[in-house]
Amino acid sequence: MVFPRVRLVASTFVLVAVLACPAFAADSHASGADTAVVGAHDQGEVAAAAHGEGHRNQVDAIHHVVDSREIEIPWPNRHLTKVIHLPSVGTFHVGSISVDMAITKHVVFLWVAAILLFVVVSVAAAKRSRGTDPPRGITNLIEIFVAFIRDEITVPSLGPHYGRVLLPYFLTAFFFILFCNLLGLVPYGSTATGNISVTAALATLSFFVIQGVAISSMGFGGWIKHLTGGVHWALWPIMIPVEIMGLFTKPFALCVRLFANMTAGHVVILSILGLIFIFRSVAVAGLAVPFSVFIYLLELLVAFIQAYVFTMLSAVFAGLGVHSSHDSEEAEAH
Repeated sequence: MVFPRVRLVASTFVLVAVLACPAFAADSHASGADTAVVGAHDQGEVAAAAHGEGHRNQVDAIHHVVDSREIEIPWPNRHLTKVIHLPSVGTFHVGSISVDMAITKHVVFLWVAAILLFVVVSVAAAKRSRGTDPPRGITNLIEIFVAFIRDEITVPSLGPHYGRVLLPYFLTAFFFILFCNLLGLVPYGSTATGNISVTAALATLSFFVIQGVAISSMGFGGWIKHLTGGVHWALWPIMIPVEIMGLFTKPFALCVRLFANMTAGHVVILSILGLIFIFRSVAVAGLAVPFSVFIYLLELLVAFIQAYVFTMLSAVFAGLGVHSSHDSEEAEAH
């Protein structure tokens, strides 16, 4: 049973991800996100003055997509809705670069996902360790995912040895991304994985795992030799830069794919509901609302699919180093 190791890796994983997120997001949160939020308010005031309250509500809806330094506490009476202004940890200067370690809405929901991950896995592990009875409830659900990721992703991609050694990492990555995705579907929630800073931090973790597996399997000398692509030395000036670029294109693809897919659904829903305020027609609402509900349910499926895709591709990319090592050993044997 891998629950104890999952708990250990989970605590390390979320710690690195939480610390990495504000660092990656510093400039974008301090400039782009705040500019977007302020711009939304300014546009809302202009629209309200020119076209009425309906257009202002349409523009204010963008807060459900972009990051901000405020969190709304919902209340049935709109006038009693509370707004929590999130603080900034401090500004650090690295040469000419100013890094604002701001706590934003996405960072808060990143922490919430980390806490949920640790609590859910700990509860499942505690229930599983009490006896040998068949697992039930949340423990049974977690074990289904554990068995699926082990038997269908890690072991086929990495082989029996590395597939089981790295299983806790891939399980943690899957559940962490899944919780982040699902929190964005909760009313007044926010999708942390809809922030490219968060997906960049997650892709960076996978980058180190991918390269670590390759170096462990091939050895550092074999890893360096692999960058030549096995071609004649005269082609090394061309092949080595291409191979080095290939090392970074994989995590870049993981980063952008997760970010784009988790943002697209919310933008589509926002665009469809915005048609109600643009046309100011009940007939449009009769079409837009059911279609938005359909997209919302599709987003629920996408939340699981994207967690699976990120985990699967990370395992496949890591398995390329293992298979390259085996191919080199077979070639030397022949």
